Amino acid sequence: MLIAFNKPFNVLCQFTDRSDPPRRTLAEFGLPPNVYAAGRLDYDSEGLLLLTDDGTLANRLTDPRHKQPKTYWVMVEGTPTDDQLDTLRRGVVLNDGPTRPAQIERLDPAPTLWPRDPPVRFRKTVPDAWLSVTITEGRNRQVRRMTAAVRLPTLRLVRTAMGEARLGDLVPGAWRAL
Repeated sequence: MLIAFNKPFNVLCQFTDRSDPPRRTLAEFGLPPNVYAAGRLDYDSEGLLLLTDDGTLANRLTDPRHKQPKTYWVMVEGTPTDDQLDTLRRGVVLNDGPTRPAQIERLDPAPTLWPRDPPVRFRKTVPDAWLSVTITEGRNRQVRRMTAAVRLPTLRLVRTAMGEARLGDLVPGAWRAL
């Protein structure tokens, strides 16, 4: 079984949380029993999360050796220059080593998405922009660290695709079997 789930902002990619106070988890969304997340999506990120009951499939989807592409729509603070975008395309050096090259595109106009709760901070004097970022590895907070490395802090991050799976028209908290 493979499930596409639109993970809302500030939800953990697990079914339990031992924090005090506990945070929101996958348990509240009526997902089928015996599935678990194939990979992670940060607590403060949104969008496509794949869940499965098949360990072999989960490994194929998440093991870096398989180089499954993951696409994110990323709202960044600032107006990206061609040099910044080219640096991201070539790969940047992070504290845990260089990243693989990434596919980077400007999204203009900005994508139409659901409102986020709480909303992204808005500042009249600081522009923002949307990028499509596709990577083939999945380090901890990688896209956020990549954009920060070129002085474009991430304000919002939504995963829209993972391998062949697409988020499509799923609303936050909804899921469908693939």
